[in-house]
Amino acid sequence: MSAVVPVLLIALGGFLIGGVLAVRDKSTVGAVVLGVISAACIVGGILWLL
Repeated sequence: MSAVVPVLLIALGGFLIGGVLAVRDKSTVGAVVLGVISAACIVGGILWLL
């Protein structure tokens, strides 16, 4: 189970990157917030695997 959570975090980060691309034309602040959360998910998942 502990190996599944980091993979899910990285997958969630990738999903949120898609949200950034979809929102960036409509709301810059929303895109930045999604980008920060996405980066945190990806970095957290990678650090968890180390």
